[in-house]
Amino acid sequence: MSKPLSLSFAEFVSGLDLDSLPADVARKARTCLYNGYGIGLGCHGTPYAPVARAAALAMDGERADGATMLGDGRKTSVAGAALAGSALFHGRAQEDSCGAAHLGTILIPLLTALIEARDIPVARLLPALVAGYEIGGTLEANYAGQTTPGGLRASPLYGSVGAAAAVANLLGLNADRTQAALANAAHFSGGILQSFADGTDEWRYQVGMAGRIGLVAAELARAGSVASPLAFEGKAGFVKAFARVDCDADAIAGKLGQAWQIHRVTFKPFPVCAFNQTPVTAALEIRDKLNGRPIKAARVRMNPYECGYAGMDATGPFQSISGTLMSIPFCIAATLVHGRPSMEMMTTYDDAAVNALESRITLVSDPEVPTLSAKIDLEFEDGATLSHDQPMTVADFNFDWDRVAALVRGIGAEQGIPATAYDRIADFADGLPDGDIGQVLAAFAELP
Repeated sequence: MSKPLSLSFAEFVSGLDLDSLPADVARKARTCLYNGYGIGLGCHGTPYAPVARAAALAMDGERADGATMLGDGRKTSVAGAALAGSALFHGRAQEDSCGAAHLGTILIPLLTALIEARDIPVARLLPALVAGYEIGGTLEANYAGQTTPGGLRASPLYGSVGAAAAVANLLGLNADRTQAALANAAHFSGGILQSFADGTDEWRYQVGMAGRIGLVAAELARAGSVASPLAFEGKAGFVKAFARVDCDADAIAGKLGQAWQIHRVTFKPFPVCAFNQTPVTAALEIRDKLNGRPIKAARVRMNPYECGYAGMDATGPFQSISGTLMSIPFCIAATLVHGRPSMEMMTTYDDAAVNALESRITLVSDPEVPTLSAKIDLEFEDGATLSHDQPMTVADFNFDWDRVAALVRGIGAEQGIPATAYDRIADFADGLPDGDIGQVLAAFAELP
């Protein structure tokens, strides 16, 4: 009988430490931290973290021995701080992406809160972070193609298990207890996509809930809970229940530590959905070729996986940024009219020029267009046409340290955030495994 996948995952997670991390993996983890904290700083003006903070305080109250709610300063429970921090980091929808899952918004606030509240050595942060990306990313890579079209959101579905892996590693759980933590999370996870279609806010808080699930799953395991060894590949397990396919546990386990999932993590240049990054890039290039010619109609061809994601084909009128940042027609129209997207642009719902153009843009599902790519065909009022092909891959969004620095500091300049806040998070991330979590807290304390 094959080894249970939960045990293979657990042995991999419990064996991760600083010495076992390849240099390129550790460097990518530092870059993910820099991006995560940096985007989080730039989200301070968004309205979602205040809602999550209020809920956290209502549930758990202020706690002097707890964890700081980043951007607020008050302390509450670790679970409450994780909920609030994830809502903050998700505020611009410009967080990192591992396929369709935004794991950084789940893992980074949660691990930060745990390290602060429990005085855990900061040297444990990198291995724990990598553990979360690897387990969550492995599940996403293998099954998001089945679960996303079924209406399940990858971030909470796979991020809950990734969070359990990260916490188990941070707390130093052995393989047996880590296996229980992962099995617990497999039984607790979920999350649907309807909020994107309706333009509502549930998705803003799903990532924080995934972090809380991971924390509870690990703490139950540490306390001695008994969990299913076949939680992933069993007949009623995670894979069969959510993906509706068989689980090849041996094939998945064989790639752990070989094909590092963290190298699939990409970063967003624009404050829109991950699947809208390429259409916006294409629209920026097309904009330079318009020469003032009025557009009669546009057709956008993209891969069915992306076209089928909830909210991507939505048309106005819009009432919230949750609707605009998902809508391919809106994002393209706004970019063609005004240029590079900004938070102000994405929250302007009554722009007559944008709305008029958006109504003339049609999204077409085309299996011949690769994922992360787009083809746009324009027809002008004078009868002329223009076609633009925008082929892109993960490599185009896999920014190095310097490009992440330019991205997050650019957002900070727009938002009036002191450059010293970015200096602090850069020094912290780059200095790991040395440093102090207080550097992060000090950076967020500098927010206007």
